[in-house]
Amino acid sequence: MSPYRTKDTETSEDLGIIQTATLTLLALIIGFTFSMAIDRHDQRELLEESEANAISTEYLRADLLPLKLATTTQDLLNQYLDQRILFYSKQSSEMSREIYQKTNAIEQTLWSEILPIARTNQSPTIALAVSGMNDVFNARGYVEATWLNRIPNTAWALMTAIAICANLLVGFGARNFKKNIVLFMIFPFVIAVSFFLIADIDSPRSGVIRIEARNLITLKNALNSQTKIQNSSQGSNLASP
Repeated sequence: MSPYRTKDTETSEDLGIIQTATLTLLALIIGFTFSMAIDRHDQRELLEESEANAISTEYLRADLLPLKLATTTQDLLNQYLDQRILFYSKQSSEMSREIYQKTNAIEQTLWSEILPIARTNQSPTIALAVSGMNDVFNARGYVEATWLNRIPNTAWALMTAIAICANLLVGFGARNFKKNIVLFMIFPFVIAVSFFLIADIDSPRSGVIRIEARNLITLKNALNSQTKIQNSSQGSNLASP
């Protein structure tokens, strides 16, 4: 052993190795967790777009049905679209249950409306409309499944434990902690901001970064404009001699 190496020096070197390993592990875990949150966020946005496309397609396919049934189906799809837009808004648990119940009720009504003609008339056009209705229902299921797919609480607990250990090691290895307390507070602050960002991205309905029903709202505006044009056209036809 070198005469210049003391027990304090060896302890300091060992502490540096442990600090480096712990900080590296923490950085990797934060990076992987952030990547998981981003992937799920992107998946939720894609499924919102897919749901809007499914509703839009079925709204058009409803024209293949008999006139009265087509009108009823399109009106119900409009109501269904309203509930799906509300699903993406900030809401209380009570309101969430109400939206869920209303959406289920509209789904059952839509299916009960289209089922009789699907049984009596098994033509390709009717089958196309029925298939489109299944796509609408499936799209909702995929969306709600991804919203429930969150980072597990166990993962949060383990990540927090590692972060606490890392902060303790950094503080333990600091020589002039009292003099540079503001400087050493930067590390826990950065860790807290990283955790907040991951949690915010992983929370689709609440927080700063949210999943918004952009495509569904665009579809709703397009359907409203189409309805206004049709109403004005019908009014003109009635007014003409």
